[in-house]
Amino acid sequence: MLFVLHFFLLINVKDFALTKSNVVIPLCQKGYFPCGNMSKCLPRAFHCDGVDDCGNGADEENCGDTSGWTTIFGTVHGNVDNVTVTQECFLSQYPQHCNCKETELECVGSDLRMVPTLSCNVTSLSLKKNKIHSLPDKVFIKYTELEKIYLQYNCLSHISRKAFFGLHNLQVLYLNHNCITSLKPGVFRDLHQLTWLILDDNPISRISHRLFAGLNSLFFLSMVNNYLEALPKQICTHMPQLNWMDLEGNRIKRLRNSTFVSCNSLTVLFLPRNQIDFVPEKTFSSLKNLGELDLSSNMMTELPAHLFRDLPRLQKLNLSSNPLLYLHKNPFESLKQLQSLDLERIEIPNINTRMFQPMKNLSHIYFKNFRYCSYAPHVRICMPSTDGISSFEDLLANNILRVFVWVIAFITCFGNLFVIGMRSFIKAENTTHALSIKVLCCADCLMGVYLLFIGFFDMKYRGQYQKYALLWMESVQCRLMGFLAMLSTEVSVLLLTYLTVEKFLVIVFPFSNFRPGRRQTSFILICIWVVGFLIAAIPFWDEDYFGNFYGKNGVCFPLYYDQTEEIGSKGYSLGIFLGVNLLAFLVIVFSYVTMFCSIQKTAVQTSEVRTHIGQEVAVAKRFFFIVFSDAICWIPVFVVKILSLFQVEIPGTITSWIVIFFLPVNSALNPILYTLTTSVFKDKLKQLMHKHRRKSIFKVKKKSSSTSIVWTDDSSSLKLVILNKITIGESLMKPVS
Repeated sequence: MLFVLHFFLLINVKDFALTKSNVVIPLCQKGYFPCGNMSKCLPRAFHCDGVDDCGNGADEENCGDTSGWTTIFGTVHGNVDNVTVTQECFLSQYPQHCNCKETELECVGSDLRMVPTLSCNVTSLSLKKNKIHSLPDKVFIKYTELEKIYLQYNCLSHISRKAFFGLHNLQVLYLNHNCITSLKPGVFRDLHQLTWLILDDNPISRISHRLFAGLNSLFFLSMVNNYLEALPKQICTHMPQLNWMDLEGNRIKRLRNSTFVSCNSLTVLFLPRNQIDFVPEKTFSSLKNLGELDLSSNMMTELPAHLFRDLPRLQKLNLSSNPLLYLHKNPFESLKQLQSLDLERIEIPNINTRMFQPMKNLSHIYFKNFRYCSYAPHVRICMPSTDGISSFEDLLANNILRVFVWVIAFITCFGNLFVIGMRSFIKAENTTHALSIKVLCCADCLMGVYLLFIGFFDMKYRGQYQKYALLWMESVQCRLMGFLAMLSTEVSVLLLTYLTVEKFLVIVFPFSNFRPGRRQTSFILICIWVVGFLIAAIPFWDEDYFGNFYGKNGVCFPLYYDQTEEIGSKGYSLGIFLGVNLLAFLVIVFSYVTMFCSIQKTAVQTSEVRTHIGQEVAVAKRFFFIVFSDAICWIPVFVVKILSLFQVEIPGTITSWIVIFFLPVNSALNPILYTLTTSVFKDKLKQLMHKHRRKSIFKVKKKSSSTSIVWTDDSSSLKLVILNKITIGESLMKPVS
């Protein structure tokens, strides 16, 4: 009974906080372990690394060299590696190169080729890392007091049917890391007191239920990393007391309804890293006492609707890394006691809050995507804790993003509103172009409004975002914000493309008749807004087809989804970002490269302009910044969409930076590139600020009319240049000024 109690305590230490002797063991997140009874938690990589990272030595305890779960229970059986040779030995006969402590003998790495001759009163025998390839009949017959045998790393290949004959007191038997291909039925027949059997890392391909005949007291069975392809019809027939079964890393393909029929005492069942593709509905129906079930890393595409119905005491369930296509509406409704549920790397297209509501005691849940956490708001710990954009506490998880969203929103709104006001106040020669720039600023200003709302709702949900995450992403406000961002983005893209094409025709084909008047320009601008509005509004028309198009993340922008995305929204998103926007970007780049080449060619042919190299450099710089700003904005978006097309998972951190920082780049820079940095705008501004010097400035400008400047924010998306009036540049620029 003491052994069983100790065993259960160790099980609980693994994942749950417990109180022992009024000391609370801390609860650590997945991948971390507690430093004894301290509140400190360390990553698993720090366990047994030779350094006392905890400070109390807790991270360097239980560092046995046995495999699988046996290292966790080293304290139950004693650590045979830590033998104090100075203690008294009660064995009268044993090899000289072995270490003796009382009645326990350790012969590790002693180059033994057979079991040595020993005193009959030996109780623990460790023969690890020797060269014992065979165990003949009755090899331990004289050592009837043996309680523990360790035979790891011997490359044992043959074990006689009567090798363990007479060991009626044996409790622990380690045969892991050997070359055993098969075990004869009845080989353990005399081991009536055996509670611990480890057969890990052997090439055993088949077992029969008769193999375990005689193991009436077996408590723990581990067969990790063998070659098992199938289990006996009733594996527990001869093991009525079996409590823990670990069959990880085999080749098991299917389970039967009868496989665990006799396993009434089983509380822990591990079946990860097998090839199980089907589990019948009543497979676990007899496991009324099962507390932990691990089916991770298998090949299951479907789970029966009531597979877990007869597991009322289940506390931990791991289904991660299975290619499940969907989950039934209420697959966990009977798991009232479940405390930990692992669904990592599983897509759940039909996820909803009803799936997890019945599990009132659920404290830990693990998903593939952070956004799934919003469907289990009552769960205290959900992983992953962030998608790179939001966290449990905040809509914007990163402090830098939290600052940037306000800075970029202010720059975008102020810059565009300032340009709209100044262009309305200052009269321009080319009124149609001025109208286009003001409309562009209106579209860009919407992006600033979108960012302001993101910042506002981040402040509203600060510290308690998880409570409202699902409501927020499904709310009308979130959808309207996504609509605004998409409208701003697409109208801005279409306007920049139109302005670029207009400039392209004027510069490359200066004698063409393409000169849209105010009426034609107004019509084109209205059409652009209508198209942008339709692009942003279409996802609202059919929610069954598009799903919640704008509510897939906390910032309500449809940049990247996982594979659960509805096929309609996936195709539509790809069509917009890799169709319309990519084509527009290529048109802009091609047009500016062509325009620059055309201007340079004209300048070379004119001797007077050839002396003005600085003017050509100015043209090149302005074109470069125009194209560069577009590249900063759109290339990251294109890369993310292409990667998502190939089903590459994109870290949420990248998505957040694109949405908050890169995507609004054009909206923030357009006022600077198109208006605020142009020489004419600065001159006009100076004239307004210095009215009393207007006449003198006018005289100065008149005298220097040979190098006068034309307003260069013309009809192409970007701020053309400073061309000399006395060259052919005059014939190129004057028609559009």
